Amino acid sequence: MIIIGERIDSSRKPMASAIERGDADFIKKEALSQKDAGADFIDINCGTLLDKEALTMKWLIGIVHSADALSLSIDSPNPDTIKSVLPLCKNGPLIINSITAEKKKADEILPFVKEYDGSVVALTMDEAGMPKTAADRVVMVEKILGFAKRHGVEEEKIYFDPLVQPVSSGQDQAKIILDSISMIKKLGNAKTICGLSNISYGLPNRSIINATFLAMCVAAGLDAVMIDPLDEQLMSVLSAALVLSGEDQYCMGYIQRHRRVKQKI
Repeated sequence: MIIIGERIDSSRKPMASAIERGDADFIKKEALSQKDAGADFIDINCGTLLDKEALTMKWLIGIVHSADALSLSIDSPNPDTIKSVLPLCKNGPLIINSITAEKKKADEILPFVKEYDGSVVALTMDEAGMPKTAADRVVMVEKILGFAKRHGVEEEKIYFDPLVQPVSSGQDQAKIILDSISMIKKLGNAKTICGLSNISYGLPNRSIINATFLAMCVAAGLDAVMIDPLDEQLMSVLSAALVLSGEDQYCMGYIQRHRRVKQKI
């Protein structure tokens, strides 16, 4: 399971404030705390800053690299921003977030994926908007796989995001995502990813919904997740789910996490 830490995001009020005042120490601490909590990648998202996005992202990349805080997930809807910051990403594997099933966007981003030998998050939607069913999402997946093949990007470099919608808006939303994950996994070597917190939007005690849904997604075959790794309940449930799904060989990840948590007490 690949864990992408989501805390360096300008849409979060504490992060927006730190960026505004140029607080590199705060940002460095955020990166290191996510690393220590088990993140494999640090996501950097400055999407709310519009014309300052590229400049701010370059600054944040430098801070995260100075902290030796793992590899990066570059999160931007703007191909020009992505192109400008990629030469700065030097800490091992790289994730570019994201493309869709829109040909124009895929054709802009996939050459970067190939050039930098990175992976890419692919959102299962196109110009028509959000698909309604798991089968509709698979159609998006097949379109994106076709784009990737033309650009020489291997299937295993693609992480498909079936786009979680709030269960409060439709009782079948969780099942649609679980079915989507299972169906995508049957198509070949492509991987699956989700940002799961949207599932609980509008409901009380959201953390228990998020944690339960994460365990269900792991059972369905989820390969990667974008979460807050400082959420102890979420990380504990993920650790247990990986044991029960057979993904944690000899339960070593679970045991090591237990020891780390015990040392903090």
